[in-house]
Amino acid sequence: MATTKDYGIGEFDFPRGWFMIADSHDVGSDKPLAVRYFGRDFALYRGKESGKVVLLDAYCPHMGTHMALNSTSYVAQDGPIEGDSLRCPYHAWRFGADGKCNHIPYSSGPIPPAAKVRSWPVKESMGAVFVWHDPEGGEPEWEAPFLSEWDEPNWVRWDRIDDLGTINTHPQEIVDNITDAAHFGPVHGSRTRYFENEFKGHLAIQRMAGGHRTLAAEGGPLLVTEAIYNGPSILITRMSGLYDSYIFIAHTPVDDGSTHVWHSLLVKTAKGGAATDEDRAAAKMFSDMALAAFAQDFEVWKYKKPCLTGMFVQGDGAFLKQRAWYKQFYNPRAMKQEFLKQVEGIHVPRGMQAFPKDHAELAAA
Repeated sequence: MATTKDYGIGEFDFPRGWFMIADSHDVGSDKPLAVRYFGRDFALYRGKESGKVVLLDAYCPHMGTHMALNSTSYVAQDGPIEGDSLRCPYHAWRFGADGKCNHIPYSSGPIPPAAKVRSWPVKESMGAVFVWHDPEGGEPEWEAPFLSEWDEPNWVRWDRIDDLGTINTHPQEIVDNITDAAHFGPVHGSRTRYFENEFKGHLAIQRMAGGHRTLAAEGGPLLVTEAIYNGPSILITRMSGLYDSYIFIAHTPVDDGSTHVWHSLLVKTAKGGAATDEDRAAAKMFSDMALAAFAQDFEVWKYKKPCLTGMFVQGDGAFLKQRAWYKQFYNPRAMKQEFLKQVEGIHVPRGMQAFPKDHAELAAA
């Protein structure tokens, strides 16, 4: 398992950005959920009063108790979530959504100012919970991911997000996929005609069009995709083929060198009207097909050894540009432009055609 330092990515072990940490369905107001990301432990719960999701550092400052890993104390059995606050299962100190202790049941003295844990900025969107992580502690630089189609009746929402678990793979290996022009044929059976990458700010974009053995009909229109990394971990791909759809892929560092991965699909109804049971069944079928295609990448990542430098050749894609773009998230914000000036613009692999400006050209292809 290789670490950030092994790849030479930057000063910080974990990057800056929005990261998925849970499916909304899994976060309740009866008991906290223990989660671990960025090499640290958290208590994640939904406030009973506001209904909002709260993420706190897991360990009580009193005596170091993990506040989300207890089922036997009476605090845990009776319900540790009160309003929007969480009680520690050991001595019942209570911490608000802001992380500050607001009640010590057996002490009449003042609550010590240091009686607090870190509260993290979180947002719920599209059935997922996201946290803003920044080693420098800064405010979010861009918005958490959201698709306007999520609220439109002619799109079939995902019910649950596919949880693919944790793999001992550094996120760099996953992000490499955005520039990997040469893997589409061997891995996915694609016959790629057009391919390009564009880097601008916190976005890394891949535009691709071609045949596909899984996600496009034989003899039908090309599979056309625009995949966009919004920061270092959230990939949303607009896709046309058998159906118009959006692929959602999220990956979040657990420890330095391991990553948790999720996948899901938002699908447009075939006739454009409100989704019917038939549409939902078709969307489920297509989602399963998309997951099978993603599993082809996932299996490679799961068993490959780290690509610390790579023996890149003409036609591979803009791997080195992408790896330079990725460094902006692992280094101080003040260094961001230093990396972006090396990479911003459109890059086409040798032997490929650039993505047409006129989409009518794709329809005629």
